[in-house]
Amino acid sequence: MDAINREILSLLQEDGRMSATVLAQKVGLSLSACHRRLKDLEQSRAIERYRAVVSPEAIGLHFEAIVFVTMGRTDVETVGAFEAAAREIPEIVEAQRLFGEPDYLLRILTPDLAAYQQLYDTALGSLPGVQRLGSTMVMKRIRGGETLPIP
Repeated sequence: MDAINREILSLLQEDGRMSATVLAQKVGLSLSACHRRLKDLEQSRAIERYRAVVSPEAIGLHFEAIVFVTMGRTDVETVGAFEAAAREIPEIVEAQRLFGEPDYLLRILTPDLAAYQQLYDTALGSLPGVQRLGSTMVMKRIRGGETLPIP
């Protein structure tokens, strides 16, 4: 990972739709050399995928909650079943396994509090291995979905 690849990654994080021609100009490469580097970055999985960042509010997802999950058991089968089930719930937009307690942090988006309560009472409470759920409502998103600091 050299300085040019880092610059390519930084630029693409800001504008994933930037054309290869513009990208090549910005990093000082020929178009063919830029294409090769892009292909290499994709194949090495430094670039995992390209996507659009969608505003939750623009699509009616006005309620955001952070849910802390404490597991009753943390054996491999229970953890695997929990993670597989969590992947199937579309309202869980981010899930992280943590060291210590709680065991997981889930970021959840729903249209409103009533929809969140229904999800909490039905789907979240029945996830495999869950001992306890704690949640907090997000008041305001200050940062999120932003670019990674590339050294």
